[in-house]
Amino acid sequence: MNEITPIVYLDNSATTPLCAEAKAAITAALDCYGNPSSIHEQGLRAHRLVEQARAQLAAALGLRGPIAPGSLVFTSCGSEANSLALLGTARAKARRTANKIVTTDSEHPAVEQVMQQLEREGWQICRLSTRGGALDPEELDRVLDDKVFLVSLMMVNNETGAMYDLKSAFSLAKRRNPSVITHTDAVQGFLKCKFTPASIGADLVTVSGHKVHAPKGIGALYINPALLKAKAITPFLVGGGQEFGMRSGTENVLGITAFGAAVEAHAARLDGDLAQMRALRESTRERLLALGIGVKDPAGACAPHILNVTLPGIRSETMLHFLSARGVCVSAGSACSAHAKKTSNALTAFGVKPQDADSSLRISLSPYTTEADIDILISALADGLATLVRARR
Repeated sequence: MNEITPIVYLDNSATTPLCAEAKAAITAALDCYGNPSSIHEQGLRAHRLVEQARAQLAAALGLRGPIAPGSLVFTSCGSEANSLALLGTARAKARRTANKIVTTDSEHPAVEQVMQQLEREGWQICRLSTRGGALDPEELDRVLDDKVFLVSLMMVNNETGAMYDLKSAFSLAKRRNPSVITHTDAVQGFLKCKFTPASIGADLVTVSGHKVHAPKGIGALYINPALLKAKAITPFLVGGGQEFGMRSGTENVLGITAFGAAVEAHAARLDGDLAQMRALRESTRERLLALGIGVKDPAGACAPHILNVTLPGIRSETMLHFLSARGVCVSAGSACSAHAKKTSNALTAFGVKPQDADSSLRISLSPYTTEADIDILISALADGLATLVRARR
């Protein structure tokens, strides 16, 4: 009988396992099969579950008072929320008055691919440098003119862990043009750092369930009520008018319910989770350096859960297979582009040489990661370095 290798999961930036609270919420909601748009009792039960989750998410985002209709919209994922934010604001805008969008050169494909689509439609896209994992305020100041109507900057880079100074960037943009719309893809930042839309000056905030121990297939977009009032955002998915007309389609009640439960649970212990992940990241970093593995430290702040490392003379794919055979799960970068077979745009934008990018691994932690997990990782990496370097001779 073969012994089952225990799994050490350190790819939490790709997706996270379901937490106990999310599993319990799904189990409790399984018998609630009504359509939230129906007005009979089963439909009303489903509707109450959706609104309870909306309130849980609003609380975690620091939204005060009653939730304005349409200001917190559930979507199928973070990618759809990004598309709603970007396509929705662009297509609500008269291009003759402003046609310029500012973003970064290392956005997740869920933003960058939409930007490329908008470019094909005639919009001007200005990509700010993120070399070293920081934004240059002088470069931002240079590109902010009266043609800019949207600034979209990710909160945390999903590959390097670099945290961008959104408060300063969005404040500068608003000073230059009070009507500019600000958006952040906060998928890697939500419940990994403390913020509210107001504290960073964001009109639009994208979040995703499966990055915070909820199921895949659920996300949300915060929309500043002022944008709704000004009709500065328009839906791109139309039909039955669900989600206050901003995102048609029957709601994923199970996913939404689990999303709310996971968010509420982790928001309640956020300070402790952040302290634990920061401490574990730092100790892991020191142990990696001791093995001769380089760590890409951003010039500015770094998220508490992501380490991007460079292996000495070993391709990342080779080490990934070695680690996987020993039950250790890490990645070579974004799971959304893992099969693209090309150099990571985020890493080259960071300033990593192509050959080093080809030897890069991303290790991403969660509040459930333990010292024992890291012990197994370090032991497996040490074996891998010895075995794979010897095999190349």
